[in-house]
Amino acid sequence: METTTLKVEGMSCGGCVKSVTNVLSALPGVARAEVSLEEKSAHVEYEAGRVTREDMKRAIVDAGFEAE
Repeated sequence: METTTLKVEGMSCGGCVKSVTNVLSALPGVARAEVSLEEKSAHVEYEAGRVTREDMKRAIVDAGFEAE
């Protein structure tokens, strides 16, 4: 398993955190996603051969947020 941290902008409440957590968790290869409103970040544990950092960023953007 690999881990990565993504910066997430545009979250303003617990519902936003839940939305980002859900879209990341739904990606094939993502084992765990911990999203923090205070840190504006998502810590993701994933299988490198199944999902990429770009896939994660795209999922966050598609959900209406910004990701780096």
